[in-house]
Amino acid sequence: MTVVSSEKDLGSLTLTLIAEFDASVERVWQVWEDPRQLERWWGPPEWPATFTRHEFEPGGQSRYSMTGPDGQSMGGWWSITLVDPPHRLEFDDGFAGEDGEPEAEPQLAPVHVVVTLERLGDRTRMTSVTRFSSADQLEQMIAMGMEEGTRLAAGQIDELLGERP
Repeated sequence: MTVVSSEKDLGSLTLTLIAEFDASVERVWQVWEDPRQLERWWGPPEWPATFTRHEFEPGGQSRYSMTGPDGQSMGGWWSITLVDPPHRLEFDDGFAGEDGEPEAEPQLAPVHVVVTLERLGDRTRMTSVTRFSSADQLEQMIAMGMEEGTRLAAGQIDELLGERP
């Protein structure tokens, strides 16, 4: 199993996911950097993502939508704050309106995500820490299925790593 653990911490307002892969740090970095690879795993299997914009650099913007099994679409955006290849990525992630742009008055504030990749011999450990603005937001996102969805999404990375980029 790819996902080693996921843990919510109300005290620090975080959700931490740890996954390990039989691939180099550089190869795992590519599944974040390349939007065509990213969209193959970013959403859970029943909610695949499509990235229409992915500026993978500090200050860059990403836009995506996830489509559910009933055809319902949910938009999202990233504002990338740090890119340190191939070991660290930081971005704000929020909900988008129907036009694909950040909601003017979002129901939920954006979250901040820090992804680190570290070499474990010939394997890679990926740690993703999502920081929330409040305990209420963390609980609401967990109730919406974020923890399970994140586990399922990360579980799709192994198949990508077995392919040539």
